[in-house]
Amino acid sequence: MTNLFDLSGKTAVITGSSKGIGKAIAEQFAAHGARVVISSRKPEPCQQVADELNKKHGDGTAIAVPANISSKDDLQNLVNETNSAFGQIDILICNAASNPYYGPMSGIEDEQFSKILSNNIISNNWLIQMVSPQMKERKDGAIVIISSIGGLRASTVIGAYCISKAADVQLARNLAAELGPHNIRVNCISPGLVKTNFAKALWEDDANREQREEETPLRRIGEPDDIAGAAVYLASRAGAWTTGQNIVVDGGVTAV
Repeated sequence: MTNLFDLSGKTAVITGSSKGIGKAIAEQFAAHGARVVISSRKPEPCQQVADELNKKHGDGTAIAVPANISSKDDLQNLVNETNSAFGQIDILICNAASNPYYGPMSGIEDEQFSKILSNNIISNNWLIQMVSPQMKERKDGAIVIISSIGGLRASTVIGAYCISKAADVQLARNLAAELGPHNIRVNCISPGLVKTNFAKALWEDDANREQREEETPLRRIGEPDDIAGAAVYLASRAGAWTTGQNIVVDGGVTAV
C-alpha cells in the first residue's frame, strides 16, 4: 500500500530552518525521505542542523545554504545552489519572516513597517517566482507559506505583522489559481502561538502564557512539531488535491 506521506526522492527548500518551526519541518521532511536544504541568515546554525540530519538519516540528506530573505541575490543563490546539489526543487516552504516592532500601529516607523511587508510578503513572491518555472516544466510542485492566525485576528501589539500574514494567505490563493493548471499546489499554514524564540515575547511571561492556554481548547500552546505535520501533509501525495487553502493549526483558538 502506497504511503501517502512518503517524500522519498523529493527535494525541499525551507527558509528559516535553523530553528523553530522551520527546523521541525526540515526534521520531519527528512524523516519522511526528503532531501532538505537548510537556510537562514547565519551559516553556522544552518550547517549544524544539516550535520545533525545527515548523521541521523545518512549523508546527502541535507545541505546548508545561508540566505537573507531581504536579499534577492541571496534567494537566487539559494535556488542555484540547491539545483546544483540536488538537481531540482520539488517543495518550497516559505517559513522565514521578520517582526522588528512590538507595539501599537500608532507607534510603528515607516522603515519598520516596510521591512515587515517586504520580508514577509514580497520576499516570498520572489522565491516562488524563482522556483516555479522548473515546477511548471515538470508539471509538479508543492509550495507552502507559513502564515499565522494573526492574519485572521486583530492585534494591538503585532498589527503590521498580522497585516503581512493576512496578505500571505491571499498570495497563496492567487498563486494557487495561477499555478494550479501546472499541477503546482500553493497553500498556507497558519499556526497559533507556538513555543519558538520568534514568538517569545508572547509566551515567555508566565501569566500571559497561562491565559493563552486557558483560552485554548486543547489547553496548551503549540510546539514546532505540531506545525511540521501539516507541512508534511501539504508537501506529500496526501495533499495532492489541496491548493489555495489556509490550514489553521492553533489548538482550537480561532474556533472559539
